[in-house]
Amino acid sequence: MARVDVTVRGGGIFGLSIAWACLARGAKVRVIETVAWGAGSSGGLVGALSPHVLEAWNAKKAFQLESLLMAADWWAAVEAASGLPSGYARLGRLQPLADLRAVEAAQRRATEAETLWQGRAVWQVVPATGAFWEPRSATGWLVEDTLSARLSPRMGLAALIAALKAGGAELVLGEGDEQGAVIHATGLAGLEHLSQAFGAPLGSGVKGQALSLRFDARDQPQLFVDGLHIVPHADGSVAIGSTSEASWTGDGPDAQLDGLLARAVAAVPALAGAEVLARWAGVRPKTASRAPALGGWPDRPGHFVANGGFKIGFGMAPKVAEVMADLVLDGRDAIPPDFRLDALLQKVTGRR
Repeated sequence: MARVDVTVRGGGIFGLSIAWACLARGAKVRVIETVAWGAGSSGGLVGALSPHVLEAWNAKKAFQLESLLMAADWWAAVEAASGLPSGYARLGRLQPLADLRAVEAAQRRATEAETLWQGRAVWQVVPATGAFWEPRSATGWLVEDTLSARLSPRMGLAALIAALKAGGAELVLGEGDEQGAVIHATGLAGLEHLSQAFGAPLGSGVKGQALSLRFDARDQPQLFVDGLHIVPHADGSVAIGSTSEASWTGDGPDAQLDGLLARAVAAVPALAGAEVLARWAGVRPKTASRAPALGGWPDRPGHFVANGGFKIGFGMAPKVAEVMADLVLDGRDAIPPDFRLDALLQKVTGRR
C-alpha cells in the first residue's frame, strides 16, 4: 500500500467498524492489532443488540436508537463486500413482567416508544402463550419489542475482516507503522493508557462471562430475563450471558457460568440438557461516564480515540463508525456531548 490515509489501532468491534466506514468512503486504511483479532471483549458470545429503557430519554439513548435502526443495512453492506454472514437478524426480544408494577411501567413505555422510536419499531405488552421459547412470567404478561436484534460477535468480526481485505485495507497483526490520521480503538489497554496519560482514572475493566449451548432456535427472538441475555444465533447455538464483575481472581471462565446456565434453564425449560459448546470470559472497558469516549486526543494532533463500548459496543458500532469517519475524514464533529472524550476528561480531571 503506497499511501495510508487512516491507521486504526485495535482489532475489536470499534476499530474494525471504523476502519470499514473509512474504507467505504475511499480512504486507504491500515489496521494494527497487536494481540489477536477480537482478542478483548469483542471476541465474546452474546451479541445482543438491544435498546436502553425509554425513561429519561437523552442523547446517548437517541444515538443508540439511530445505530440500531441503521444496523440492518450497515451489516448487509459488510456481508455483501465480504461474502460472509455476520449472523445479524432483527428478530426482537421478549421479557417477562414480574408483578403488576412492572406491567404498568411497561405499558407506559409502550406509549413513549410510539413517539421516541419514530414508528420504526414497537414496544408492547403481550400475553404469554406458553410457547416453548417464551420465558416464564409470574404475571402472564411479557414485553415484546421489535427493535432488538442479534449478531454473532465472532461471525461479525470475521465478516468485517474479510470486507476490509476485499476492499484493499492492510491488516497488520503485530506492530506496524502509523501513517495518516491515527484512531486508537484499543479497548481496556487503551483506556488504561489514557488514564496514565492524563494522570486520572478515566475508567476501569469489568469482567464478563458467557456460555454457548447447542440448541437451534435461530428464528426465535432473544430473551431478557432478570438481567440475563438468552440469544439464539444463526449457527444453531444459543448464547447466555453475562456476568458483571468489578473484581475477580482469574481471567478465565469459572463456576459462575454454572449459575448462569441454571438461571437460563429455569427461565426456559426447553434448554435443559443442551450441550455446552463454549465458555468465554473477557474484560470490558467501562469509562467513568459509562458512555463511549470519542473524539480527538487532546495535545496530539491527528490522533483520535474511540473507546468504552461497555456492554453496548456491537449495538453502537455502526453509528460510532460513521461519526468517527465524519470527524477524521471530513472534519465534521457530530459526537454527542455525553460521548466526547474532552467531556470525560473534564468530568474526571477538571481539565477544560
